[in-house]
This record gives sequence, C-alpha cells and structure tokens, in this order.
Amino acid sequence: MNRQNIGIIGAGRVGAVLGAALERAGHTVVATVAVSAASRTRAERLLPHARLLPADEVAAAADLVLLAVPDDVLADLTNGLAETGALRPGQIVAHTSGAHGLAVLAPVAAAGARPLALHPAMTFTGTAADLDRLDGVSFGVTAPADLRATAEALVADLRGVVEWIDEQKRPLYHAALAHGANHLATLVSEAMDRLRDAGVHEPERVLAPLLGAALDNTLRLGDAAITGPVSRGDAGTVRKHLQALDAVAPGSVPPYLALARRTADRVIAAGRLRPIDAEPLLDVLREEQAKERAV
Repeated sequence: MNRQNIGIIGAGRVGAVLGAALERAGHTVVATVAVSAASRTRAERLLPHARLLPADEVAAAADLVLLAVPDDVLADLTNGLAETGALRPGQIVAHTSGAHGLAVLAPVAAAGARPLALHPAMTFTGTAADLDRLDGVSFGVTAPADLRATAEALVADLRGVVEWIDEQKRPLYHAALAHGANHLATLVSEAMDRLRDAGVHEPERVLAPLLGAALDNTLRLGDAAITGPVSRGDAGTVRKHLQALDAVAPGSVPPYLALARRTADRVIAAGRLRPIDAEPLLDVLREEQAKERAV
C-alpha cells in the first residue's frame, strides 16, 4: 500500500498495536487520541512519534483515520467527526469493530471520505508482544467494491489475511468470535477456580496440556473431538458434577448445565450418542434446569 499518514482515534489495546504495526510497514502515525493515563502510556511506548491531539484534529491531520473505540461509541464518534468538518473527500476512515460494518460510517461517506470496516480476529494485550501475533491473523473486512484492493493492501501491511464479511453478517461474525474467545477465557478461569477449590495449587499447569489438546483436536476434528461424560451419556457422573458445583460454587451450575445440554445436542446430532442412550442424561439436565428456574 502507498505510504500513508495515519491518525489513530483510540490508543487502546487494539488501536495502539495496529498503529505500531502500520509504522513497522513504513506508514507514519502522525497523531492519536489518548485520554486515559493507560492510553497515554501505551501511546508513548508504541507510538512515540505521534502527537496527542483531540479527535477532530487527529482526523484532519491524517490520510487514513483508524477508529479503534468501543462499539457503542462508534456512531457518535463518526457523527461528531462529520459535523466538525474534520473529514475530507478521498480520505480513508476505517474502524476496527467486529460487530459493525459500513452502515455506522454513513456520515463519513456523506462527507466524501471512504469507509472501511477492518476487524482483527485476535485478542490484544496492548503491548509490543502483540505485534508478532498479528502474523497470519484474519481480518474481517467489509468494504465498498472500489476500496477492496486498498483494504487487501492494508491488511497485507499488517501481515494479516483478509476474510470478506457481508454487511448483514457482521453481528453473526462477531458473535462467533466473542463466543469462542471471550467465553473461552471465562470458562478456563472458572475451571481454574474450581480446581483451586478442589485443592489443586497450580491449576494452570494441570489445564494447559489438556486444554491445548482439546483446542487442537476440535479445530481439526470438530464435534468428533468431544469427549467426557456427556458424550458418553454418563448421567450419574454429570449429576455428581452438578451436586459438587452447587455445594461449592452455585454460580457455576447454570453455565455447566447450558454447555452440557449444548454438548449433548451436538453429539446426538453427530451420531456419537444414540437418543435412547442419551435420555437418562437429558433427564438429569432437565431436572437440574427445573431446580434452577424454581429458585
């Protein structure tokens, strides 16, 4: 991609890292918005040459403006930039939201700027360690036809891979990523907590090889990788699990029930567990769900 002067509105974990990655590719981050102390520190470390300016001044100074702000802030931000006259025809304005597509950038397009949705399918720490993790990362991109080549070049500069997402599919795309990554982090933290309750002093050491193998197997094999008592229809074991959780961490019971039921549905649909063999297990799940609703 031709070298660009870039403005980053939002020096959070995503914006600062993407800005540093673009500088690594030869672009120049001329300015950024950094409001909180954490954002200012992040900008100093990852974007040391960028000026700290208000959002409208960042936009006015850049050829490519990257909006890296929370989803619910994006609409107000784009409206504000358009109303202040900070945008100009031909300028590229890209956001990093997974849930939004081009519709939220309508004020940008009305001002003559070129809209782009560019979401990295990656979790960020906001440190230099993230830069190497970008290699080969998929970017969920939604772009007008005349901006597709530019989007591909921009993602290539970030060392990523383009995954084209239709405008109407953006919420589903983002739900899938959040369900897989964010809920995985919650699930693993829950598992570590329950192992500590069981007397395990280093739960991360116990879980690392197990979860690593489970993730690798699932990415390769899909539902065929599901193991454990639900996949076998072991109703008695599942009942004991629920009793143990209820005694120590009642808040863990509803997510266990929901995931056990979804796991049962998947292994039954895959032909791994016959419906007749699944009935005792499903009875246990129904009983426990009824108890939860009655509370």
